[in-house]
Order: sequence, then C-alpha cells, then structure tokens
Amino acid sequence: MTISKEISRLEHSAIQVTITVGKEDLNAEYDQLVADYRKTLQIPGFRKGKVPKTVLERKLGDGLKAETLSRILERAVTQVLEDPSFPEADRPLSCSTPEIQGEPKLDLGTDLVFSVFYEVLPPVSLGTWQGLVVEVPQVQITDDDINRELEIIQDRNAIIFDRADEAEAAAGDMVTIQYSELSDTGEPVPGTERQDFEFTLGSRHNRYHIDDEMLGMKRGETRDIEKTYPEDFYDTELAGKTLKIRVSLTALKEKDLPEINDDLAQDVDEKYRTLEDLKASIRSSLMEDVDRRLQASKIDKLLEKIRETTPMDLPESLIRFELERRLQNVARNMQLPLEELPNLIERKNGSFSALVEALRPEVMRELHSRLIIDALMKDRGIAISDEEMEQEYAHMAAQTETPVEEIRSYYEAQKERKDLLMEAMKDRKVHALLLAENTITTGKPLSYLDLVEHKDSNTL
Repeated sequence: MTISKEISRLEHSAIQVTITVGKEDLNAEYDQLVADYRKTLQIPGFRKGKVPKTVLERKLGDGLKAETLSRILERAVTQVLEDPSFPEADRPLSCSTPEIQGEPKLDLGTDLVFSVFYEVLPPVSLGTWQGLVVEVPQVQITDDDINRELEIIQDRNAIIFDRADEAEAAAGDMVTIQYSELSDTGEPVPGTERQDFEFTLGSRHNRYHIDDEMLGMKRGETRDIEKTYPEDFYDTELAGKTLKIRVSLTALKEKDLPEINDDLAQDVDEKYRTLEDLKASIRSSLMEDVDRRLQASKIDKLLEKIRETTPMDLPESLIRFELERRLQNVARNMQLPLEELPNLIERKNGSFSALVEALRPEVMRELHSRLIIDALMKDRGIAISDEEMEQEYAHMAAQTETPVEEIRSYYEAQKERKDLLMEAMKDRKVHALLLAENTITTGKPLSYLDLVEHKDSNTL
C-alpha cells in the first residue's frame, strides 16, 4: 500500500500524523473484500462463489465500505508507525495509544486523508547542570542514636507472656484488639472494622491514638471510646473530628525485656563478643545510612536546580500512567484491588480525587528528573561495558557471599533483569557526574532522627 505522511508537533508533547492513502489502494482493498465475501457468502438463488458483485453490494450496502475503511485505517497506521525510517523521537509512548481524529469517510473516487494523534516523550534541552551549589546538613551519630537502636534490639529479644485474666492493661503491654468506628446510631461503620490488630500500649502505633483511653481494660472487655482530634492531628482525615470507636481487647501480654549487656550482644549474633562490639556495628550501620540518605539528598537538590532551567512539557498520558502505578502500590500495600481503592477512601470520609491530585506534583517532579537524567546519559554517551558488568557481578557476589557464577547466571538468563541492572549502573554514573561537576556545601547540624523523619524541609 502506497502511503504518504506529514508529521506535525503540537503542544503538550503531542504529535499529529496526517496520512494519505491513494484511491487505487482503496479500490484494491474494497475489491479484495468483495472477492472474499463472494467466496464465502451464501445468498438464496446463487451458487456459493457465484454471487454477482452488484448483488453483493446491494445486500451488504455501506457495510462493505465501512469494513474496507476499518482495514485501511488499521493497516495504514501500522505501516506508517512501524516503518524503520519513521523518526524515533516521533514514535508514540507505550502508554499513549494512537487515536484517529474525527470520523474519516471512504470515497472510492478520491484519496483517503486522515490524521492520527498521540503523545511522545518531550524534547529535552538541558539547562544549567554544572557549577551549581547546594547545601546538605551535617549529621553525626550520637550515643542517643545508639541507645535507641539498642532499645529496639532489646524489644525484639523480649520474652512475651500472657498477663493474668484479671490484669488491667498498662503502658508497655502488648495488646490485641478488634475495633471499628461507630455511626451516630451506634452501628459499626462499614469499612472501618479491623480484626486482630496488635500494638504496644503507649506507643501510639495505632491510627486513632487510643492508648490512654484503653488503660485499665481487661481481656475480653469492650469499650466505646469518644475522642476529639485536634485540628493539627497527624492524620488529616481525622483532624478536627469527634469519633466514636468501639474497641474489644482480645489479648493482653507483657514483655520481659532482657538487660542490655554482653549477653544480649551475643544473643544477637555470635560474632559479637561484647556489648561494645554490638554498639560499634550499630554505629557503622547508622553512618552508612546517613551517607546513603545525604547522597540522595545531594542528587535531589541538584536535580531540583536543573529542573528550574530545563522546562519540560510532560505528556498527560505519561503522568496518568505513573499516577496509576503509584495508586497500584497504595492498593497493594492495603492488600486490596486497585478498583476498590476509591470506594475505601470515600468510606473513610476521604477524597480519592484529592489523593490523586496530591500525588500529581511529586509524580511530575520525578518524571521531570528522570528525563533530565536520561538526557545527560545521551549527551555524555554514558554506557556500561562488559568489563563493568563483570565488576558489578563480582561486587554483588562479595556483598552477598554468593558465587559470582550464580550472580552472573541470574542476570544473564533474563534480558529485562539485566537491563534494569544496567540502567541502575548508568544512573550511578550520572549521579557521580553531577557530584563531580557541582559544589556541595555543609549546612546546619541535624540529628539522625530528624534526618530519617525529614524534619528539616530546607535541607532535605
């Protein structure tokens, strides 16, 4: 089929391809369709395969033209977009299905002209990415940080036993509860029920922060709690509201915490002979975590500055695709299908559309940064050699204490797996390039806990 095309770039990273199919090809396709029907269609009064064309046209009417048009449109679009000579930058995104504009009509006496619309990756014109200055905080590991980790280890190694039947719940006890919100009529609110929820009383590791209201409860007791939440409550869905919550205490346990000493260190791992050995290992792990977090902060801040001088018109289909991926992760974490997520959020007096809009700016920032990194890779010709792959396999083998042959076989056996590893390695090269070409200054001191909780928005 002989086709001509004209490519036009539109706003918002959109492409319009105007395709022309000659009338000779239209007639050839139409005649072929008629011939196919003549071979198979049974019409009373005519032998199979002997139905005259004029009779067939009267019988099927405009349906023949409609089917011919459908075939022509599909073949023409496929031929144009899959042509090896078609510009790579003008090919549609995998998440943007080409759409035919308007309603093309088939006239066998004239050429068919129609347009296809879809979105592509936006062109990236890199702005200033060298000579930038960003600031990150100074973070030191203190004895308080070590002791906090030791308390976590102490808690993990605690011996847990049931409290007596008449015992009253106290701070530090492990409780198992069933709960639900109550309506104004005292009925459980659908979707708020939870069974076998465990937490330590006083930790506030529960959505409603009902620790104080549960003090003194006994195993088997049910209590209706009315609680008013402040306007600045951490959970914005509860902030400023007064709720009634029905809680049933189904299990009450106590922890017998071991002493923090050499014996505890040896229980954690036989490689630790003393408590000081364990502390040294904790300090080393926390320092590695600080380095990792500060490294990520440096890259994030540099990319933020590069984005300011590298404007980009992100295609809506790409934003929608990434938003859906994020929402799928939210649904997966909540252990429910994606299609049920909107209903669940609405039942909790939330807004699904508000959640999507809240995610949108972050998604756009990350897509913007991703395209900048890809542009730097292309601009600097960043690639991964076979030698570098072998070095990576060797490094991973040493880190995991796994034979290098197993690591190599794992990645070489599946192209997608290896490609993802190579992309991560190229990302590291871009990060190293950004750090080498820009200046990182040291800012104000920040505690490790604030670093982890992102308390300082000016430096993280």
